[in-house]
Amino acid sequence: MGNLFGKKKATRVTEQDRAVLQLKQQRDKLKQYQKKITLQMEKERQLAKQLLNDGKKEKALLLLKKKRYQNQLLDKTENQISNLERMVQDIEFAQIEMKVFEGLKVGNDCLKKMHEMLSLEEVERIMDETHDSIEYQKQIDEMLAGSLTQEDEDAVLAELEAITQGEADLELPEVPGQELPEVPEQEPVREKERVKKKPEREMLAM
Repeated sequence: MGNLFGKKKATRVTEQDRAVLQLKQQRDKLKQYQKKITLQMEKERQLAKQLLNDGKKEKALLLLKKKRYQNQLLDKTENQISNLERMVQDIEFAQIEMKVFEGLKVGNDCLKKMHEMLSLEEVERIMDETHDSIEYQKQIDEMLAGSLTQEDEDAVLAELEAITQGEADLELPEVPGQELPEVPEQEPVREKERVKKKPEREMLAM
């Protein structure tokens, strides 16, 4: 059965990623060593206390000297752990800076291509054409403004008013105010029934 979700994109592991992983592994080993020495120092401290109770002062003193030396090792280990963590942070930050730099490079290349498509001469030509079009429109406006008399202006305003009035007249017709005739309450007599009743009245008249 094929993979329904398609192939998973492989993640590219860089040398920086390998370096970060190696540094973290060394840091974890130092932490394990630090934990081991701490437990051992606590045991030797308890043993030195027992030796003092037993009157074995020289052995107790030797264990305390050993504990002091191990304590110095712990300080060095702590410094090494701090250095490793700082180096990991520096590498990770450098990776972020590289990605930002790559993004800036892509953006710069894109801008260059856009500038090549639209050169400075082309921009100047478009601006000149736009300016010429604006000047031409101004000349037309000035010509129209100078050629129309006051009578022409009044005629134009009257035509505008007529168009506006025509749009206002396009309204729905008003509903007539006259009331509709009332419907009779009794049902009207059908024509056949009237024909039947008429001979009966004539026979009675005879």
